[in-house]
Parts: sequence; C-alpha cells; structure tokens
Amino acid sequence: MITLINIALLLLNVAWWFAVAHIVMSWLINFGVLNMGQPIVAQLWDGLNRILEPAYSRIRSILPNMGALDLAPLVFILAIIIAQMVLGDLRAGLYT
Repeated sequence: MITLINIALLLLNVAWWFAVAHIVMSWLINFGVLNMGQPIVAQLWDGLNRILEPAYSRIRSILPNMGALDLAPLVFILAIIIAQMVLGDLRAGLYT
C-alpha cells in the first residue's frame, strides 16, 4: 500500500512540475521572451497543452467565466497540493 501511495505522490509531483512549466512558459510567450515561431518552443508548448488541457478543461467547466483570467492552472496546482497532503498523511498513518 505504501508503494502505491509513493507512486501516486511521484505522479502528482510530475503533474505539478508540468503545470509550473506551463505557467512559466505562458508568461514568457505572452511577454515576448519566447517566440512561438521557434520549432522547439512550439513543440514544448503543444506538448504541455496536450498533457494539461484535459484537466484544465474539466476545471474550467466548473469555474465561472472570468474573461481573460484563467484560474484553471491555480486550481489544478491547489488540487495537487491538497492531494499530496492527504496522501502524505495516509502514508504517515501506515508507518505507525
């Protein structure tokens, strides 16, 4: 059981890093630091969107329309942190 919890925590960490990379990359693209005309930037952006969009779209369907402000990444990261806390407490309970 502890191994499954550790695997879930590892996957949540990977998802957290993907979300952080997506947020930072979106800022860099919007401020003109990264150019979408570069193939590697476009491929990374497309890959991150393909990975994260299924989760973001479900969150967006629940959240109210905020116009240009997209709170889906924030809610996604908060959900990951909460899930990590719950799994961490569960893991600690299994060790005792």
